[in-house]
Amino acid sequence: METELLAMRSAVESARYLLEAPGAAEARRLRDAVLNQLDDYVVPRFAQLDAPLLAVVGGSTGAGKSTLVNALVGDVVTRPGALRPTTRDPVLIHHPEDARWFEGQRILPGLPRVHGDGTAPAASPAADADAGSALRLVAHPGVRQGLGLLDAPDVDSVVDSNRHLAAQLLAAADLWIFVTTANRYADAVPWELLRDASARDVVVAIVLDRIPAGVMDEVAYDLYQMLGTEGLARAPLFLLPEQPLGPDGMLPAESVAGLRGWLDTLTFDAVTRSAVVRQTLAGATRRAAEHVLDLADALDEQAATRADLRTRVERAYTTEAVADALGDGSLLRGEVLARWQDFVGTGELFRSLEAGIGRLRDKLGAFVTGRPQPEEQVQQAIGEGLHAVLVAAADEAAERAQTALRADTAGRALLAGRDWTRATDGFEDRAATTIRDWQTFIVDLVRTEGRTRRTGARVLAFGVNGVGVVLMILAFSATGGLMGAEIAIAGGTAVVAQRLLEAIFGEEGVRRLARTAREDLLARVDRLLASERQRFLDLLVEEGADADDLRASARAVLDRVTAA
Repeated sequence: METELLAMRSAVESARYLLEAPGAAEARRLRDAVLNQLDDYVVPRFAQLDAPLLAVVGGSTGAGKSTLVNALVGDVVTRPGALRPTTRDPVLIHHPEDARWFEGQRILPGLPRVHGDGTAPAASPAADADAGSALRLVAHPGVRQGLGLLDAPDVDSVVDSNRHLAAQLLAAADLWIFVTTANRYADAVPWELLRDASARDVVVAIVLDRIPAGVMDEVAYDLYQMLGTEGLARAPLFLLPEQPLGPDGMLPAESVAGLRGWLDTLTFDAVTRSAVVRQTLAGATRRAAEHVLDLADALDEQAATRADLRTRVERAYTTEAVADALGDGSLLRGEVLARWQDFVGTGELFRSLEAGIGRLRDKLGAFVTGRPQPEEQVQQAIGEGLHAVLVAAADEAAERAQTALRADTAGRALLAGRDWTRATDGFEDRAATTIRDWQTFIVDLVRTEGRTRRTGARVLAFGVNGVGVVLMILAFSATGGLMGAEIAIAGGTAVVAQRLLEAIFGEEGVRRLARTAREDLLARVDRLLASERQRFLDLLVEEGADADDLRASARAVLDRVTAA
């Protein structure tokens, strides 16, 4: 069992609920509670099943817990106060022969120990005055050997730290002595804890204190009914009428005789103590494992939310806008079109086209070698136009991604304080590098395709860079999105580019080269935009254990509990 418990604890500790997904806040609270239960009670108790019983005396504010503890011990060992909250530091009273069991860190390892006089036990680190509560140890022969009585803070304290500590102490107990009053027994907060005790099969005794004369039967019956409804019908109920305290602030010894007798029965010998321990421990272990299954479900919710947010980001960063710009002819307008017309001599070639494409091939060699071609200007214009498209695409994608994330509660929390509606710093330089690399690839592609003697001669006649520029133009050409006269201009440009390349590589070769040029550019753009979206995806990195880890560890523990 210890092996399975430690594996489950490790899985719970590594579980992360970083996204504000549905149920995340409750999952974080439950995770902390499960770890506290395992560390404070389950794991150390399995390691030392023969340790004394720990009975935690808990209850509502001013219910008389400290007074009850003093009466059980027969001495003033913990002092109630007139102020609220009354009990600030928990006080653990044990038999002197049991000191070794409580001075170490076996239970409640997060709490430093101090003796009643304020000194720290040798086996425990000294308490830091600024560290919060300490567990005060009081050795007294009035407590039966094999039992520790712990006077806990109020479960409904107005001080958050006291309230949380009270719940933690109750979770670390082998048995509960729950104290309430005739005026407070129906309060909501105590019953939340009692329901949890019922679910964990904790051994519980209820003390109804300060019952006014004349209403004992009525109040007792009502409380019995409530206990039965909440699965605590077998919990013994001890009734203490309203009565004056002695000069030393003590209850009469006979008023707690029944409760003391019940405790003596449970601690009579090792066998009876073991029965209590095993009942509470089995229930606490089962309940912890069930909570771990709940934590696994919460991790599923985290994963679903994370996947949804990732999809939103990935949809924002697509190459569709760039692909549309490549295909709608928009890159062939303005400076690119002017430089291209300068390069190929628009007028002469258009007249040739009007006379028939066949005569163009005959005249191509003389035309392209008759004068120097300013391909560098076309290539630069292409680069500048493409650069503008990429920068705009990155800015628009960033804005889409941020808007998509902010539409979700978890996304808004991730983006708190961030304004990521523009491309990242340095994107313009990276885009320029991507374009230069692609243009270099195109030239190398042309050079590779022109290795045969016949094709090579045609490429050399026109110039490798010149052919590369023509291939770039062809990769951008289409008529979608253009209007009026622009259709004729861009369409004619595309035809010129295609016929020039067909004269060199043939019709099938041109289709293959244009497809390769376009696909390579889009692949580079995709990588460029992927690097941009990574800052959003980095917010969604999955950390720690996954739901399957939690479920496997919890089921292994549950199998052990069932087998036992």
